[in-house]
Amino acid sequence: MKQIKLDRIGTRPLSEFSYGGEVVDEPEGDTLSDREWAGYLFNADGAPGVKLEWWRHVPTGIWYRLRRNTITDEFIIDQPKVEAKA
Repeated sequence: MKQIKLDRIGTRPLSEFSYGGEVVDEPEGDTLSDREWAGYLFNADGAPGVKLEWWRHVPTGIWYRLRRNTITDEFIIDQPKVEAKA
């Protein structure tokens, strides 16, 4: 079973997560034509490689931005370290 190791909730099975799509910057809606807006909504970049994606941990409802290599289907865990405040 595929597992994802996260600092906040530990190692969890992939079956506890739901895919939320690739992380993309939303364009300014007021400056786009209808054609450009439709392109943003419906034309995703499907090229294989490392993607930054949204994944929701269903039991806790927490959303994570995780990197995944879509060629090997492996998660690249590079979560920033949180420094303790003195």
